This record gives sequence, structure tokens and C-alpha cells, in this order.
Amino acid sequence: MNYSDAERMAAVLDSLGYTRTEQENEADLFMVISCSVRESAMLSIYGKVKDLNELKTKNSKLKTILTGCVLEKDRKKLSKVFDILMTIDELSGLPALLNSNPTENCAKDYFSITPHYKSTFRAYVPISTGCDNFCSYCAVPYTKGREKSRPIEEIIQEVTNLVKGGFKEITLLGQNVNSYGAGNTFGELLVNLDKIPGEHRIYFYSNHPKDMTDELIKTIADLKHFPHYIHLPLQSGSDEILKKMNRHNTKEKYLGLVAKIRKAMPDVTLTTDIIVGYPGETEEQFADTIDVMKKAEYDMAFIARYSPRPGTVSAKEPDDVPKEEKKRREMILQEIVKATVFEHNEKLVGTTQKVLVDEKKGEKYYGRTEGYKVIEIKTDQPLRIGQFIDVKIESVSSWKLFGKIV
Repeated sequence: MNYSDAERMAAVLDSLGYTRTEQENEADLFMVISCSVRESAMLSIYGKVKDLNELKTKNSKLKTILTGCVLEKDRKKLSKVFDILMTIDELSGLPALLNSNPTENCAKDYFSITPHYKSTFRAYVPISTGCDNFCSYCAVPYTKGREKSRPIEEIIQEVTNLVKGGFKEITLLGQNVNSYGAGNTFGELLVNLDKIPGEHRIYFYSNHPKDMTDELIKTIADLKHFPHYIHLPLQSGSDEILKKMNRHNTKEKYLGLVAKIRKAMPDVTLTTDIIVGYPGETEEQFADTIDVMKKAEYDMAFIARYSPRPGTVSAKEPDDVPKEEKKRREMILQEIVKATVFEHNEKLVGTTQKVLVDEKKGEKYYGRTEGYKVIEIKTDQPLRIGQFIDVKIESVSSWKLFGKIV
């Protein structure tokens, strides 16, 4: 989401005559897009304060801007450091704040700003902002506001333009994409996007289990431009912790949902988010998470150690799971998913996968399968970044595939 926001901000700044620099000491404008979801992300911003103050002593004209997801407590502290604090949806007012004349790309509606995509083959398309779920640990509803869905016509037009422009991979973004609703359901949006002709693939991120309906599962299974890749956040396998998190889910319901997805899409790549060390999480409750990890058989799990975010419901509870214990629990889950992924990857040996070439390091090329697995490609010929190729898998590790061009 922050990456997507940055591309829209870059478009506005470019239209105002600014040019990007990789050297901080050359900057006249320094913009930070923050994320309050995790404590570590905000600490990195506080760690940047000294650098910003030093830059200001060398350049009195330097303007600093903070935007993105910022909680009120952080906003009060950081207002003493940054010249301008603004929300993403206030981007149209940036020219006035910078004493510049507005341009056509300074649209009043954030969604209407034409981004300057950094990549020539991979793009992010926001379909909604904000969230109505109010999970007890999450800062998003307090910083991004209530959920707002983008008109379906705008989304279809942006994706159509991207495909015509040669983009091969598009990701639909939202705090909770499958609760999309602007006169159409999320399933209807996907069906319409699937009709766009061309050689491309579309992903979406992130889902909420409560909105992953039987009808939506069937719809996704039948689409041709949408790989069978589902990110399904678990957060915890304990019913008691899930209730405290306000996740509207249970262990049984979640595993039942996983079973439905795997039945409809046997080749699905399933990934998840998990929080360890939530306030009051006992060893028995953590064992429930281990049980779900083993039964769901994820291909990737993004595991976070709980950190209280000021202003959220969970921040009122004592953060009573020691840091070392959180680290221990994280490592246990990492080992489970590592072993599971290796088993899944072994089954790919000998198969041919459609791969999007996305990087070259030294003399080696790398790409992503439809299941978004990284593959190192053996080839003696030069490849074009952003092209699709067929690759036969020869060997695997837990986090990487190795293959040669067919």
C-alpha cells in the first residue's frame, strides 16, 4: 500500500517540477510514508529524525513531509520534526503547502491521480482504502479511516491501460480487498477484470476470512488471468485469542475455509499472516496456532511479534508475553512453514512453470511462478526483464526453485 501511495505522490511531485534524487543531501524535499501497523516501522522513522535535523542545518530550504499511516500519539511527537503532516487523501492540497501552482495530476480524489509506476511490468492498483473491521491490535481504522471502495469503472480503466501499456503483473490492493463494494461485489469486479484481453496475471491482497464466501472461491477458481494464489490471514489459531482480536473467526471455521479453497483449487498457493505473543497468549493457545499451521500447509507465513499500538483496544492490555518468548514462538512457526514449503516445492520438480522474469543479479536471472515462488533460471541466452517464459524445475530448496528454460 505504501509503495502504491509513493507512486501517486511521485506523480504529483513530478508534475510540480520536482526531480527525484538518490542522494539525501541534495534534496529540497524529503517525504516519509509511514506505517503504524508495527512498532518497528515507526521506530525506524524516529531513528531518522537525527539525519533530518542534520540535513536541515545544511539546507535551510529543505522541506520535510510525513504522511501515510500515523497514530495521534506519533503525530504529536513528529509534528515537532516534520514541516508538514498530511494524510494520503489530502494529496491534492500539497501544491498549496509547497507554494506551487496545482496541475492536472493534482486531482481532488486520491484514486484519480495517475501514478508514475516505478516498474515497467509490475503495478499496484488500489481498489479501496481504510477498514471497517477494527481488529483490536490494528491501527488502520484510526489512521486511514473507514473503508471506501473505488468505483468499478475506474479500476477496470486503470487495469486496461496497464495491460495495453505492456504490464504483465498487476496487484489489486486494499486493507480488506474481498469486502470491496461500490455497487458491485468483489467477485463481480474480478470477473470484469478477467475479461481484459492480453498476456498478464492479476493478484489481490489482502483478504479477510469472513468475506471469503463459497461463491467467491468458485469465481476465483474459474478465472484465467488470476493465479490460484490466496493470502488468508490467520493471526491466531486460538478461538479465545481470535475473539480478543475481534477477528470474527474460529479455528474450525478457518480450517473449513482452507478445505473449501483446496477442494476448488488443488494447486492453490496459500499464504498467511500470524501474530505471536498477543496479550495473554498462553502456551496452550499458541499450540492451537501450531496445529493450524500444520493442517493448513502454507507456502509462506508472515509472522509478526505482537507490539502494542497506542490508541488500539489491545494496547490497554498488558504486553505480558516476554520478548524472548515471542521470538521463540516465531522461530517454531518459521521452522514448520519452512518444512512444509520444501515438501510442496519437491512436488514441482520435473514440472514446467510459467515464469515472469523480474530480476538479474550478476549473470543470473530470477523470476516468479504463478504461485509467486522465486526461481533461479539457468540460461545461456539474455532474457528480457518483464517477459514470460516456460521453465522446467530441476531442483528446489525451501525458498527457491532452480530450473532451465524449456
